[in-house]
Amino acid sequence: MSTADALAATEEEPEVTAPDSDPADETAGTETGTETASEDVAPSRRRPALLPLLIAVSVLLAAAGVVFTVAARSAADDPATANRALTDVGATADVTSAVTLALNRIFSYSYDKTDVTGQAAQDVLRGDARTTYDRLFAQVKEKAPAQKLVLTTRVTSSAVQEIRDGHARLLVFLDQFATRADNNSSSSAAAQLSVTAEREGNTWKITGLTPR
Repeated sequence: MSTADALAATEEEPEVTAPDSDPADETAGTETGTETASEDVAPSRRRPALLPLLIAVSVLLAAAGVVFTVAARSAADDPATANRALTDVGATADVTSAVTLALNRIFSYSYDKTDVTGQAAQDVLRGDARTTYDRLFAQVKEKAPAQKLVLTTRVTSSAVQEIRDGHARLLVFLDQFATRADNNSSSSAAAQLSVTAEREGNTWKITGLTPR
């Protein structure tokens, strides 16, 4: 075969072309690559997102702790809370008992034993209460023998309004029964007193008596 024939044969041979790739296959490949990339990126995005959330929770807990601490301190500083009459049952019972016994003693007397009542007043009264009582009881000692007067007083109820720093304030209700042997008469009456008391050693002393 001549060179010219060989060239002619070469021109007549069909051109071989690489087959075109399927677009669907290319799309599938792209999507698969995207999913793989997304799976790799998602955890790295979620992990940082948790950090602000944890910080926010910590801040809220810290704020709640501050609120409760302030509330507790406010309650401790509240004047109502500082009033032991509202919180200390033992102290309330103690002052109630001491004042009740004292009033029963100093407002009960017999015309022939006024010195006993006077001694009781000296034991349980202090300050203005003692001064006022002594002035009034001096009149009783003058009149009681002639009238043969016997007075009995009983505390029927009392309310402790305040106990603070060794001082107490009470409202007291009393019943009084009087008999006169000179004319065989008797009478009764009810009374109310505002009482102030002060802690002295292991007991309470009355420092103020105000009729209501």
